[in-house]
Amino acid sequence: MTQLTLDVAPLTPADLPQIEKLDERAFGPGRFTRTAYRLREGMTPLTACSFVARVGTFLVGSNIMTPILTGGAPALLLGPLTVEPAFRSRGIGERLLQASLDAARAQGHKLVLLVGDEPYYKRVGFKRVPMGRLTMPGPVDPARLLICELQDGAFEGVQGAVTRAA
Repeated sequence: MTQLTLDVAPLTPADLPQIEKLDERAFGPGRFTRTAYRLREGMTPLTACSFVARVGTFLVGSNIMTPILTGGAPALLLGPLTVEPAFRSRGIGERLLQASLDAARAQGHKLVLLVGDEPYYKRVGFKRVPMGRLTMPGPVDPARLLICELQDGAFEGVQGAVTRAA
């Protein structure tokens, strides 16, 4: 079997149309109704912390980070993390996550929030937000609201509404 080389690189604005098609294949039209999508809608991704994965010239994965506020404190919203269905379960998602978290930490960001499955994301440092501590601008299963402290103690005292960054 041929071994394929995976290239993980920072996202560029030119990648956005391919990412939109990838998200459509992976999540379908229902993605537009999700609270996290609505929060990101119209916002420019933070390209310095967002990454794409390619096999040759074929985009097989992406992870976008968007600036937000959590109870007034600056944070990043992670997602969508998307991997081409035929390339799942090969570690691509975890490589994209780690690249984004490492870049965010290196740039001095302190908190990353996401809506996702705790068993998957806890291996890279996410934990469940305590019930009622943060509120999203729409319905979200509280068991899926996760936070990652990029600096120890960064989540102490943070509570309130999750909003778009200005």
